[in-house]
Amino acid sequence: MSEHSKRETIDEFKAIVNMTPGQLESWLQTEESQSVGQKDGDEESTGHQSGRQIVELLQKHQADYGEDDLAHMRKVIGYIHRHSAQRPSGDVEDTRWRYSLMNWGHDPLKD
Repeated sequence: MSEHSKRETIDEFKAIVNMTPGQLESWLQTEESQSVGQKDGDEESTGHQSGRQIVELLQKHQADYGEDDLAHMRKVIGYIHRHSAQRPSGDVEDTRWRYSLMNWGHDPLKD
């Protein structure tokens, strides 16, 4: 990956993930957070796992980002763009749609 592409990925990730590490950590501990997302049996949902990785990425120094980190950033960016495009009508504050996005570090009510 070129230095320019790496920089673009990091910039877009930091722009689209609008929750702080502390906000995201607190959110991931809620019942609402744990109630949404694709799960394999009783395991943690994909979005919830992603949220934990996002917290780690936000706390990491940019110089320490590896290819796996950048790949996860691209996955997060793609998910948030796709899921945001499916916004339901009406008040979304207490919806599974919003909760899913928040697991991925994006609170649509902050936009």
